[in-house]
Amino acid sequence: MDMTAAVLRGVGDLSLRRVPRPEPGPGEVLLKVEANTICGTDLRIISGAKTAGVRPGVIMGHEFAGRVAAVGDGVEGVDVGVQATCSIVLSCGRCARCLAGREHLCESLRLFGYEIDGGMAEYLLVPREAMERGNLVLAPRELEPTTLALAEPVSCCLNGARQFRVRPGDSVAVLGTGPIGLLHVALAKLAGATRIVAVGRPGRLDPAVELGATHALSAQGEDLTREVLRLTGGGADVAVVAVGDPALADQVLQIAAIGGRVNYFAGFPKGSTALMEPNVIHYRELQVTGGSNARRADVRRAVELLSSGALDVASLVTHRFPLAEIDAAIAAVRQRAGLKVAVVPS
Repeated sequence: MDMTAAVLRGVGDLSLRRVPRPEPGPGEVLLKVEANTICGTDLRIISGAKTAGVRPGVIMGHEFAGRVAAVGDGVEGVDVGVQATCSIVLSCGRCARCLAGREHLCESLRLFGYEIDGGMAEYLLVPREAMERGNLVLAPRELEPTTLALAEPVSCCLNGARQFRVRPGDSVAVLGTGPIGLLHVALAKLAGATRIVAVGRPGRLDPAVELGATHALSAQGEDLTREVLRLTGGGADVAVVAVGDPALADQVLQIAAIGGRVNYFAGFPKGSTALMEPNVIHYRELQVTGGSNARRADVRRAVELLSSGALDVASLVTHRFPLAEIDAAIAAVRQRAGLKVAVVPS
């Protein structure tokens, strides 16, 4: 039996193909994909800007939600028909990073949608190794599939948020109002921040306010620094870079409060560099961290927050395309149409 899938055959060559539909073997689970949202990393993979860990011939898609369609022998506690998603990071569980609790930075990690076939298809196989590692996450209650698909980017933001830990009463500045920046805004509100300043493109300021920002700015350069300092009363307790602009690497330090926590969450262009004034970190006693990928625990927490309604970010998905229109869906992301684009297999 065949199925339709978006296969990456090479740089710039993502196309729909008829491929064999996978069947679950012992210890495996087959998901019928219900939604797959697209992110900027997908564009970088397609263009060849990101090649590490990417297998030619892979079915793309790492932000997916599905429903259990079939269960292989030996799988227990997984019922057919239940909604589910996966932690996309398949780690070895044996290297120093895994043993230190950082399996998302595993020395030999493999990712769904990069090396392991992902969610831009009618069906997705959760291989035995992923099942044994606990990657499958079942939804505790029914969700809009496009909302459940957001568990992946939410989990990554949760991993980043664990580095800087927003506290009740904190002031937070988020530089970048793409989907990731907006998720950081929503999580800061959930954590109890009282002042949240979002800085980004004019067309994405209203969504930032809707998701919890108390102030939304399109300022740049010195105006940005001056306005954030004013609105936060002298500096943000937490400052997050959520867009990969090297020019922000130094500026984010300037808007942080004494003892502030700065997080470089966005991925920057490979090989990019930035000039920074290290004395700002030294004399202001800043804590500087990064954030990349997510642990299985982060994915489970993301699903819990989305399922409970504590984190309501369903409005991020503004465009939906059938799988048959994958080219149009990719073009919409490239043209920055709306906020988040979803592919919904029919």
